[in-house]
Amino acid sequence: MPGPDSGGDPNGRANLTQEFGLRLVEMAHRWRRVLDERMRPSGLSQSSWRTLFHAARMGGGILQKDLAFAIGIEGPSLVRLLDNLERDGLIERRAAATDRRGKTVHLTAEGQARQRELARIADEVRTQLLEGISAGELVTCMDVFE
Repeated sequence: MPGPDSGGDPNGRANLTQEFGLRLVEMAHRWRRVLDERMRPSGLSQSSWRTLFHAARMGGGILQKDLAFAIGIEGPSLVRLLDNLERDGLIERRAAATDRRGKTVHLTAEGQARQRELARIADEVRTQLLEGISAGELVTCMDVFE
């Protein structure tokens, strides 16, 4: 792989950007794979624990359509997922105050407790995966992602 100075080689930058993209995608896959492995004993699917994370992060009373957008899935897929989470007592849906047709999603007390446990596991994974990476390097990565 070419170094940071491609010596004016126009293909050097193209090779670097291609390699960067491939590594970024692979890193995201590995990150999710490790998280999923560690979350598996919770009994929740990846879709379920991701939904709990997003609902907690976005605050109580998030509109279903906004939650679907944040997770990156279509509304009908989210409805089935929310049906299961509601059946398990982890979320409840309420009529939206600002939209007669909309529903808001709220974590129940059980859902909040489960999400806190999942967040603890995610923190452990993050600590493990980012071990040896300085705060400055993380800032640089986040700047690049922006």
